[in-house]
Amino acid sequence: MKSTFKYYGPAILWALFVLILCAIPISVREGEGLFFAGFDKMVHCIFFFVLSVLYCTGSIRKWHTRNIRIEIAMKNTIVLLSYGALIEVLQSRIFTWRTGDWHDLLADTIGASMGIFAVLVTGNAINSNK
Repeated sequence: MKSTFKYYGPAILWALFVLILCAIPISVREGEGLFFAGFDKMVHCIFFFVLSVLYCTGSIRKWHTRNIRIEIAMKNTIVLLSYGALIEVLQSRIFTWRTGDWHDLLADTIGASMGIFAVLVTGNAINSNK
């Protein structure tokens, strides 16, 4: 457990932060004030982008690679999508003051994919020899 937290600690803490923010009741509706239409989807996308980058960074550190390998990227994608689905199920079943939405899961998927892509591109740029 200690070694897991050593590599994935920032990702675990960010995942808990995301879970807490997705669980608290919000009294402001979309489209009011600063909360424009689509604000919730953008927030989900950003949350999962950051989570994806942190999780991929932990994987790179754990496996001592210079870049993320395809099998690690696939595993990370499955873990992140499962976490997004879990949050949506919790919002629809347990946090009844929130609503579970498939569009939120799509935003989570897009954010996670963007994060993995960003790690791949950054890793390739850093490791390339000119």
